[in-house]
Amino acid sequence: MACASDATVAVAFSGGRDSLALLHATVHAAAALGIQVVALHVHHGLQAEADAWLSSAKALCARWRRRGLPMRLRWHQVEERPSPSDSIEAWARQQRYAALTRMAREEGASLLLLAHHRRDQAETVLLQALRGAGSKGLAGMPKCVVRDGLTWARPWLERSREDIETYVRRHRLRAIEDPSNQDTRLARNRLRLQVWPALSNAFDSAEVALCGVAARAQEADAALTELADLDLASATGAAGLDMRAMAGLSVARRANALRTWLARALGSPPASSLIQRLLGEVVLGQAGTWPVTERHVLKLHRGLLSLVTRAPVRQGDPQGIDLSTPGVVPVPAWGGCFEVAVATDGQGVPAAAALQAQLRPRCGGERFQLAPRGLARSLKKQFQFAGIGDWQRTGPLVWLAGRLAYVPGLGIDARWWCADGAARVTWQWRADNA
Repeated sequence: MACASDATVAVAFSGGRDSLALLHATVHAAAALGIQVVALHVHHGLQAEADAWLSSAKALCARWRRRGLPMRLRWHQVEERPSPSDSIEAWARQQRYAALTRMAREEGASLLLLAHHRRDQAETVLLQALRGAGSKGLAGMPKCVVRDGLTWARPWLERSREDIETYVRRHRLRAIEDPSNQDTRLARNRLRLQVWPALSNAFDSAEVALCGVAARAQEADAALTELADLDLASATGAAGLDMRAMAGLSVARRANALRTWLARALGSPPASSLIQRLLGEVVLGQAGTWPVTERHVLKLHRGLLSLVTRAPVRQGDPQGIDLSTPGVVPVPAWGGCFEVAVATDGQGVPAAAALQAQLRPRCGGERFQLAPRGLARSLKKQFQFAGIGDWQRTGPLVWLAGRLAYVPGLGIDARWWCADGAARVTWQWRADNA
């Protein structure tokens, strides 16, 4: 681990030409500044040569340490395997960045250097364009970005590949050759091996031009983010996105705001097809449902658009349960729990009756009374009156002595309310995904 008194810089190190050159340059610069360098190596286990690469990294770092250079090696071996449906490139990138983040933090580094250069940026822009990306994708890789307190920097992003090759030859560095770089089943390799030579021959300034596209796209994306923040400021809340507040915006601004709001909620950009569907199908005054991912769905109710985690359907047969004691009562079969508390306002049920509560699914025909002087109405009408969307109407109904006593979202049936001095309890249903 890093000494507390030393500043520490981390370098992502695969052993390839680019990362080897960056590590070499960083270590020699750090020696004059009194900075410690930690090389971070991720062993994905996807290549037969992976063990040899790690051994080579260990030998290199040991040799440089013997020369008095301020560095050490830290590595992580990935134990998980990609599923058949995974993109190998995307899976490996996700595993690599997660491992680099964890190792850098554990080593006390706040700065992590990556060896991407100008050709890498140009390839990224071209790949994103071929995938139909917008400004965020065409922006390519940022030269410097802070994520969760860790600064990721690409100091050579404006350097040409030829500059790095010259550096490697000058310092007689021996890089590892990854045979997977020749595998044209991978999209970037197809671009690099089959498309790029023809493109650069036909357009000798293609690399510089594509990096210019990235720079302008970064500016455009930053401006669109600022515009979305302005449009979302008065339209977002804990309940979701108020589409009524968005109605006065142009179609382009609504699309931008929707895309930004969903990307932040999901942690990844939404599909363009979903944004177009929402723009065409969201009608104020009407309810709607749109699937987003396997785990998420969008719900429109009373003008509010909410991103909801799909609740697992685990409802079983009627179940007896004791809901008489204050505390948390887990109900795994329904995917949630009851929070039991002492009722202090008479709006509870007798604790003695709650000893033998029964959980039942909603079957239809149940009637619920919201207030003592109100009428018992169907659950559907009571849900509508209370403004509770259909995706919020999950969880078990609680019955006592053959009578409905509690409905999640509505509370305890008023016909059970009584201030007779007997010990009473009240309940709150909490779903696991709430």
